[in-house]
Amino acid sequence: MNSILRDAKVMQNYSSYAAMFFVQLIYAGMALLSKAAIAKGMNPFVFVVYRQAFATIALAPFAFFFDSKNPTLSYKLLFRIFLVSLCGLTLSLNLYYVAINYTTATFAAATTNTIPVLTFVLAIFFRLERVSIRKLHGMAKVLGSVISVSGALVFAFVKGPPIKLMKWYPETQNQSPDPSMKGSSIEKWIKGSLTMLAANTAWSLWLVMQGPIMKQYPAKIRLTALQCFFSCIQSACWAIVAERNPSAWKLGWDLHLLSVAYCGVIVTGITYWLQVWVIEKKGPVFTAIFTPISLIVTAIFSAFLWKETLRWGSVGGAVLLVTGLYGVLWGKKKEEKMSVETNGQNLDAKEEIILECITHH
Repeated sequence: MNSILRDAKVMQNYSSYAAMFFVQLIYAGMALLSKAAIAKGMNPFVFVVYRQAFATIALAPFAFFFDSKNPTLSYKLLFRIFLVSLCGLTLSLNLYYVAINYTTATFAAATTNTIPVLTFVLAIFFRLERVSIRKLHGMAKVLGSVISVSGALVFAFVKGPPIKLMKWYPETQNQSPDPSMKGSSIEKWIKGSLTMLAANTAWSLWLVMQGPIMKQYPAKIRLTALQCFFSCIQSACWAIVAERNPSAWKLGWDLHLLSVAYCGVIVTGITYWLQVWVIEKKGPVFTAIFTPISLIVTAIFSAFLWKETLRWGSVGGAVLLVTGLYGVLWGKKKEEKMSVETNGQNLDAKEEIILECITHH
Protein backbone atom coordinates (compact mmCIF):
# COMPACT_ATOMS: atom_id res chain seq x y z
CA MET A 1 0.00 0.00 0.00
CA ASN A 2 2.82 2.38 0.89
CA SER A 3 4.58 1.63 -2.40
CA ILE A 4 1.37 2.41 -4.32
CA LEU A 5 0.99 5.74 -2.54
CA ARG A 6 4.67 6.51 -3.15
CA ASP A 7 4.32 5.69 -6.87
CA ALA A 8 1.17 7.83 -7.09
CA LYS A 9 3.02 10.76 -5.51
CA VAL A 10 5.92 10.36 -7.94
CA MET A 11 3.50 10.24 -10.89
CA GLN A 12 1.78 13.38 -9.61
CA ASN A 13 5.11 15.21 -9.41
CA TYR A 14 6.07 14.11 -12.92
CA SER A 15 2.64 15.13 -14.24
CA SER A 16 3.40 18.75 -13.34
CA TYR A 17 6.63 18.64 -15.34
CA ALA A 18 4.88 16.95 -18.25
CA ALA A 19 2.06 19.52 -18.19
CA MET A 20 4.46 22.49 -18.29
CA PHE A 21 6.54 20.91 -21.04
CA PHE A 22 3.32 20.38 -23.03
CA VAL A 23 2.32 24.02 -22.43
CA GLN A 24 5.65 25.24 -23.82
CA LEU A 25 5.25 23.00 -26.87
CA ILE A 26 1.84 24.61 -27.45
CA TYR A 27 3.38 28.09 -27.19
CA ALA A 28 6.12 27.12 -29.64
CA GLY A 29 3.43 25.89 -32.03
CA MET A 30 1.64 29.23 -31.64
CA ALA A 31 4.72 31.20 -32.76
CA LEU A 32 5.40 28.82 -35.66
CA LEU A 33 1.81 28.62 -36.93
CA SER A 34 1.11 32.36 -36.62
CA LYS A 35 4.33 33.22 -38.44
CA ALA A 36 3.49 30.71 -41.20
CA ALA A 37 -0.07 32.02 -41.64
CA ILE A 38 0.94 35.69 -41.76
CA ALA A 39 3.91 34.92 -44.04
CA LYS A 40 1.45 33.23 -46.43
CA GLY A 41 -0.51 36.47 -46.73
CA MET A 42 -3.04 36.57 -43.87
CA ASN A 43 -3.58 40.11 -42.60
CA PRO A 44 -2.28 40.40 -38.98
CA PHE A 45 -5.27 42.48 -37.86
CA VAL A 46 -7.75 39.99 -39.34
CA PHE A 47 -5.79 37.19 -37.64
CA VAL A 48 -6.34 38.82 -34.23
CA VAL A 49 -10.10 39.20 -34.86
CA TYR A 50 -10.56 35.52 -35.66
CA ARG A 51 -8.25 34.42 -32.86
CA GLN A 52 -10.22 36.38 -30.27
CA ALA A 53 -13.52 35.16 -31.74
CA PHE A 54 -12.41 31.54 -31.36
CA ALA A 55 -11.14 32.28 -27.84
CA THR A 56 -14.48 33.82 -26.82
CA ILE A 57 -16.44 30.87 -28.22
CA ALA A 58 -14.12 28.39 -26.49
CA LEU A 59 -14.28 30.13 -23.08
CA ALA A 60 -17.97 31.08 -23.05
CA PRO A 61 -19.39 27.64 -22.02
CA PHE A 62 -16.86 27.33 -19.17
CA ALA A 63 -17.59 30.90 -18.05
CA PHE A 64 -21.32 30.34 -17.81
CA PHE A 65 -21.49 26.76 -16.53
CA PHE A 66 -18.29 26.12 -14.58
CA ASP A 67 -17.38 29.43 -12.95
CA SER A 68 -18.87 29.20 -9.45
CA LYS A 69 -18.41 32.90 -8.70
CA ASN A 70 -21.12 35.26 -9.91
CA PRO A 71 -20.20 38.81 -8.82
CA THR A 72 -22.20 41.89 -9.72
CA LEU A 73 -21.15 43.55 -12.96
CA SER A 74 -21.95 47.28 -12.97
CA TYR A 75 -21.74 49.55 -16.02
CA LYS A 76 -18.75 51.34 -14.50
CA LEU A 77 -16.88 48.06 -14.00
CA LEU A 78 -17.89 46.90 -17.50
CA PHE A 79 -16.38 50.07 -18.94
CA ARG A 80 -13.16 49.48 -16.98
CA ILE A 81 -12.92 45.94 -18.35
CA PHE A 82 -13.48 47.36 -21.84
CA LEU A 83 -10.59 49.82 -21.38
CA VAL A 84 -8.30 47.15 -19.92
CA SER A 85 -9.04 44.93 -22.94
CA LEU A 86 -8.28 47.81 -25.29
CA CYS A 87 -5.00 48.82 -23.63
CA GLY A 88 -3.87 45.25 -23.03
CA LEU A 89 -5.21 42.46 -25.22
CA THR A 90 -6.17 44.42 -28.32
CA LEU A 91 -3.08 46.62 -28.48
CA SER A 92 -0.56 43.91 -27.56
CA LEU A 93 -1.94 41.21 -29.87
CA ASN A 94 -2.20 43.51 -32.89
CA LEU A 95 1.33 44.80 -32.32
CA TYR A 96 2.59 41.23 -31.80
CA TYR A 97 1.26 39.93 -35.12
CA VAL A 98 2.44 43.00 -37.01
CA ALA A 99 5.90 42.48 -35.48
CA ILE A 100 6.06 38.76 -36.27
CA ASN A 101 5.47 39.64 -39.92
CA TYR A 102 8.76 41.58 -39.92
CA THR A 103 10.79 39.28 -37.66
CA THR A 104 10.92 35.53 -37.01
CA ALA A 105 9.11 33.00 -34.86
CA THR A 106 12.33 32.47 -32.88
CA PHE A 107 12.59 36.18 -32.08
CA ALA A 108 8.94 36.23 -30.97
CA ALA A 109 9.53 33.25 -28.65
CA ALA A 110 12.73 34.81 -27.28
CA THR A 111 11.29 38.22 -26.43
CA THR A 112 8.35 36.59 -24.66
CA ASN A 113 10.82 35.88 -21.84
CA THR A 114 10.98 39.62 -21.14
CA ILE A 115 7.29 39.76 -20.12
CA PRO A 116 7.78 38.72 -16.45
CA VAL A 117 10.60 41.29 -16.20
CA LEU A 118 8.57 44.07 -17.86
CA THR A 119 5.63 43.21 -15.61
CA PHE A 120 7.88 43.60 -12.57
CA VAL A 121 9.19 46.97 -13.81
CA LEU A 122 5.68 48.29 -14.52
CA ALA A 123 4.46 47.05 -11.13
CA ILE A 124 7.20 49.12 -9.49
CA PHE A 125 6.28 52.14 -11.64
CA PHE A 126 2.62 51.92 -10.56
CA ARG A 127 3.71 51.29 -6.94
CA LEU A 128 2.13 47.85 -6.89
CA GLU A 129 5.47 46.27 -5.97
CA ARG A 130 8.35 47.38 -3.79
CA VAL A 131 12.02 46.60 -4.19
CA SER A 132 14.86 47.05 -1.72
CA ILE A 133 18.24 47.26 -3.42
CA ARG A 134 19.93 46.94 -0.02
CA LYS A 135 18.86 43.30 0.16
CA LEU A 136 20.12 40.45 -1.98
CA HIS A 137 16.72 39.55 -3.44
CA GLY A 138 16.09 43.19 -4.38
CA MET A 139 19.46 43.45 -6.11
CA ALA A 140 18.75 40.18 -7.95
CA LYS A 141 15.44 41.51 -9.30
CA VAL A 142 16.90 44.83 -10.43
CA LEU A 143 20.02 43.29 -11.98
CA GLY A 144 17.97 40.51 -13.58
CA SER A 145 15.64 43.09 -15.15
CA VAL A 146 18.56 45.02 -16.64
CA ILE A 147 20.21 41.84 -17.97
CA SER A 148 16.95 40.52 -19.46
CA VAL A 149 16.08 43.75 -21.30
CA SER A 150 19.70 44.01 -22.48
CA GLY A 151 19.45 40.44 -23.78
CA ALA A 152 16.34 41.35 -25.77
CA LEU A 153 18.15 44.29 -27.36
CA VAL A 154 21.21 42.13 -28.14
CA PHE A 155 18.98 39.44 -29.69
CA ALA A 156 17.28 42.06 -31.86
CA PHE A 157 20.18 44.17 -33.03
CA VAL A 158 23.41 42.12 -32.67
CA LYS A 159 23.49 39.30 -35.21
CA GLY A 160 27.06 38.10 -35.40
CA PRO A 161 28.32 35.22 -37.57
CA PRO A 162 25.96 32.35 -38.42
CA ILE A 163 26.07 29.05 -36.56
CA LYS A 164 26.74 26.40 -39.19
CA LEU A 165 24.45 23.68 -37.90
CA MET A 166 22.94 22.93 -41.29
CA LYS A 167 25.92 22.06 -43.48
CA TRP A 168 23.78 19.50 -45.26
CA TYR A 169 21.79 22.37 -46.81
CA PRO A 170 24.53 24.60 -48.27
CA GLU A 171 22.69 25.44 -51.44
CA THR A 172 19.49 26.32 -49.56
CA GLN A 173 21.33 28.70 -47.29
CA ASN A 174 22.91 30.44 -50.27
CA GLN A 175 19.57 30.86 -51.97
CA SER A 176 17.60 31.86 -48.89
CA PRO A 177 19.70 34.00 -46.56
CA ASP A 178 18.39 35.29 -43.28
CA PRO A 179 15.58 37.74 -44.23
CA SER A 180 16.66 40.11 -41.47
CA MET A 181 20.01 40.69 -43.21
CA LYS A 182 18.88 41.47 -46.76
CA GLY A 183 19.37 45.09 -47.79
CA SER A 184 16.25 47.14 -47.10
CA SER A 185 14.78 44.38 -44.90
CA ILE A 186 17.20 45.43 -42.12
CA GLU A 187 14.96 48.45 -41.60
CA LYS A 188 11.91 46.16 -41.40
CA TRP A 189 13.73 43.95 -38.89
CA ILE A 190 14.45 46.93 -36.62
CA LYS A 191 10.86 48.11 -36.98
CA GLY A 192 9.59 44.62 -36.15
CA SER A 193 11.91 44.27 -33.15
CA LEU A 194 10.81 47.56 -31.61
CA THR A 195 7.16 46.73 -32.32
CA MET A 196 7.57 43.32 -30.63
CA LEU A 197 9.06 44.94 -27.52
CA ALA A 198 6.14 47.42 -27.52
CA ALA A 199 3.70 44.48 -27.78
CA ASN A 200 5.34 42.75 -24.80
CA THR A 201 5.19 46.00 -22.82
CA ALA A 202 1.47 46.34 -23.57
CA TRP A 203 0.91 42.70 -22.52
CA SER A 204 2.82 43.31 -19.29
CA LEU A 205 0.68 46.37 -18.65
CA TRP A 206 -2.41 44.19 -19.12
CA LEU A 207 -1.08 41.70 -16.56
CA VAL A 208 -0.44 44.50 -14.05
CA MET A 209 -3.99 45.80 -14.52
CA GLN A 210 -5.50 42.36 -13.85
CA GLY A 211 -4.88 42.63 -10.09
CA PRO A 212 -7.21 45.60 -9.40
CA ILE A 213 -9.81 44.30 -11.87
CA MET A 214 -9.88 40.81 -10.31
CA LYS A 215 -10.46 42.30 -6.86
CA GLN A 216 -13.65 43.89 -8.21
CA TYR A 217 -14.64 40.95 -10.42
CA PRO A 218 -13.08 37.71 -9.05
CA ALA A 219 -14.74 35.35 -11.58
CA LYS A 220 -11.57 34.52 -13.53
CA ILE A 221 -13.09 32.56 -16.43
CA ARG A 222 -15.86 35.08 -17.04
CA LEU A 223 -13.41 37.95 -16.82
CA THR A 224 -11.11 36.32 -19.38
CA ALA A 225 -14.01 35.49 -21.71
CA LEU A 226 -15.39 39.03 -21.40
CA GLN A 227 -12.02 40.58 -22.21
CA CYS A 228 -11.60 38.29 -25.22
CA PHE A 229 -15.07 39.33 -26.44
CA PHE A 230 -14.31 43.04 -26.08
CA SER A 231 -10.92 42.53 -27.72
CA CYS A 232 -12.61 40.77 -30.65
CA ILE A 233 -14.95 43.75 -31.22
CA GLN A 234 -12.15 46.31 -30.82
CA SER A 235 -9.83 44.38 -33.14
CA ALA A 236 -12.62 44.04 -35.71
CA CYS A 237 -13.03 47.84 -35.81
CA TRP A 238 -9.27 48.21 -36.15
CA ALA A 239 -9.09 45.58 -38.93
CA ILE A 240 -11.99 47.08 -40.91
CA VAL A 241 -10.18 50.42 -41.02
CA ALA A 242 -6.80 48.85 -41.90
CA GLU A 243 -8.00 46.20 -44.35
CA ARG A 244 -10.68 47.20 -46.89
CA ASN A 245 -10.34 44.14 -49.11
CA PRO A 246 -13.23 41.68 -48.36
CA SER A 247 -11.22 38.71 -49.66
CA ALA A 248 -8.75 39.18 -46.79
CA TRP A 249 -11.49 38.09 -44.39
CA LYS A 250 -12.18 34.76 -46.08
CA LEU A 251 -11.21 31.58 -44.24
CA GLY A 252 -10.89 28.24 -45.97
CA TRP A 253 -9.88 24.79 -44.81
CA ASP A 254 -6.24 25.77 -44.84
CA LEU A 255 -3.36 26.96 -42.67
CA HIS A 256 -5.12 30.25 -41.87
CA LEU A 257 -8.08 28.50 -40.24
CA LEU A 258 -5.80 26.05 -38.41
CA SER A 259 -3.67 28.88 -37.03
CA VAL A 260 -6.48 31.07 -35.68
CA ALA A 261 -8.33 28.06 -34.25
CA TYR A 262 -5.14 26.79 -32.61
CA CYS A 263 -4.28 30.18 -31.08
CA GLY A 264 -7.86 30.88 -30.00
CA VAL A 265 -8.91 27.49 -28.62
CA ILE A 266 -5.74 25.61 -27.68
CA VAL A 267 -3.52 28.50 -26.53
CA THR A 268 -6.21 30.56 -24.76
CA GLY A 269 -8.18 27.64 -23.37
CA ILE A 270 -6.08 24.56 -22.66
CA THR A 271 -2.83 26.25 -21.66
CA TYR A 272 -4.64 28.65 -19.31
CA TRP A 273 -6.12 25.83 -17.27
CA LEU A 274 -3.01 23.68 -17.36
CA GLN A 275 -1.00 26.56 -15.93
CA VAL A 276 -3.61 27.31 -13.26
CA TRP A 277 -3.56 23.62 -12.27
CA VAL A 278 0.25 23.54 -12.03
CA ILE A 279 0.38 26.87 -10.14
CA GLU A 280 -1.98 25.47 -7.51
CA LYS A 281 0.31 22.44 -7.07
CA LYS A 282 3.81 23.85 -7.56
CA GLY A 283 3.53 27.63 -7.35
CA PRO A 284 4.02 30.42 -9.89
CA VAL A 285 7.82 30.38 -10.04
CA PHE A 286 7.77 26.71 -11.11
CA THR A 287 5.66 27.56 -14.16
CA ALA A 288 7.76 30.58 -15.16
CA ILE A 289 10.97 28.51 -15.08
CA PHE A 290 9.79 26.55 -18.11
CA THR A 291 9.31 29.57 -20.43
CA PRO A 292 12.71 29.21 -22.21
CA ILE A 293 11.64 25.77 -23.50
CA SER A 294 9.35 27.35 -26.10
CA LEU A 295 12.31 29.41 -27.35
CA ILE A 296 14.48 26.31 -27.78
CA VAL A 297 11.73 24.32 -29.53
CA THR A 298 10.82 27.25 -31.80
CA ALA A 299 14.46 27.83 -32.78
CA ILE A 300 14.99 24.14 -33.64
CA PHE A 301 11.81 23.83 -35.72
CA SER A 302 12.44 27.17 -37.46
CA ALA A 303 15.93 26.03 -38.43
CA PHE A 304 14.69 22.73 -39.88
CA LEU A 305 11.36 23.79 -41.39
CA TRP A 306 12.24 27.21 -42.79
CA LYS A 307 16.07 26.96 -42.89
CA GLU A 308 16.23 29.96 -40.54
CA THR A 309 19.85 30.86 -39.85
CA LEU A 310 20.89 30.83 -36.20
CA ARG A 311 23.50 33.47 -35.29
CA TRP A 312 25.88 33.79 -32.36
CA GLY A 313 24.57 37.26 -31.49
CA SER A 314 21.05 35.89 -31.12
CA VAL A 315 22.31 33.01 -28.98
CA GLY A 316 24.16 35.46 -26.71
CA GLY A 317 21.04 37.60 -26.42
CA ALA A 318 18.93 34.54 -25.58
CA VAL A 319 21.40 33.52 -22.84
CA LEU A 320 21.19 37.02 -21.33
CA LEU A 321 17.38 36.92 -21.58
CA VAL A 322 17.08 33.62 -19.73
CA THR A 323 19.74 34.57 -17.16
CA GLY A 324 17.95 37.83 -16.36
CA LEU A 325 14.59 36.05 -16.17
CA TYR A 326 15.91 33.50 -13.65
CA GLY A 327 17.52 36.31 -11.64
CA VAL A 328 14.17 38.08 -11.30
CA LEU A 329 12.37 34.81 -10.49
CA TRP A 330 14.95 33.90 -7.84
CA GLY A 331 14.65 37.33 -6.23
CA LYS A 332 10.85 37.13 -6.31
CA LYS A 333 10.82 33.66 -4.77
CA LYS A 334 13.26 34.72 -2.06
CA GLU A 335 11.20 37.80 -1.27
CA GLU A 336 7.96 35.82 -1.05
CA LYS A 337 9.62 33.28 1.27
CA MET A 338 10.84 36.04 3.57
CA SER A 339 7.40 37.67 3.50
CA VAL A 340 5.73 34.41 4.53
CA GLU A 341 8.24 33.89 7.33
CA THR A 342 7.79 37.42 8.70
CA ASN A 343 4.05 37.91 8.24
CA GLY A 344 2.84 34.33 8.41
CA GLN A 345 0.88 34.75 5.18
CA ASN A 346 1.10 36.20 1.68
CA LEU A 347 -1.99 38.31 1.32
CA ASP A 348 -3.11 38.82 -2.28
CA ALA A 349 -0.53 36.87 -4.15
CA LYS A 350 -2.49 33.89 -5.39
CA GLU A 351 -5.23 35.58 -7.42
CA GLU A 352 -2.83 38.05 -9.09
CA ILE A 353 -0.04 35.55 -9.67
CA ILE A 354 -2.19 33.10 -11.64
CA LEU A 355 -2.64 35.63 -14.43
CA GLU A 356 0.87 37.05 -14.10
CA CYS A 357 2.35 33.66 -14.93
CA ILE A 358 0.40 33.34 -18.17
CA THR A 359 3.13 35.24 -19.94
CA HIS A 360 2.49 34.44 -23.60
CA HIS A 361 0.38 36.30 -26.09
